[in-house]
Amino acid sequence: MAMTEKQKRFCEYYIASGNATESAVKAGYSKKTAKETGYENLTKPHIKEYIDKKLEEMASDRIADATEVLERLTQIARREVKENQVVTLRTKQEKWVPTGENGQLKKMVIETEKAEVVEMPAKLSDVNGALRMLGQRYALFTDKVDLQSGDIVIKVGEWDDDETED
Repeated sequence: MAMTEKQKRFCEYYIASGNATESAVKAGYSKKTAKETGYENLTKPHIKEYIDKKLEEMASDRIADATEVLERLTQIARREVKENQVVTLRTKQEKWVPTGENGQLKKMVIETEKAEVVEMPAKLSDVNGALRMLGQRYALFTDKVDLQSGDIVIKVGEWDDDETED
């Protein structure tokens, strides 16, 4: 069943606010019947399905999937990710200025500071962390033991030297 424009507006307002009555009023329904209309709209299967679908899309857009996480970790490990750092530049300038007494000059040091935003690659600690996480993901740091070969016999307690393995 196709939704009307008013129903679509209701859905969009409801997704934003979570309040059916308020959403019905904003969508253009009568204020007198907004409470009943809002409730009724939420019970209609095609409207509920539309709202659920939109909420699911929003959730998936906000949550990183495994591929996105691995790509970001790789970018950090390769120092492709830049971060902004505020750097303070200090300069000193010496000037000779007259003191006013017999034309004598006095040396004066003028210091200035200027803040500047500089783009820098990811810190090495971030790179190491990203590499560690990627290594764990791909089991690069585990001892590999082949448990597929042969029979393993475990004997507990004492046994005689003449016992042989079967």
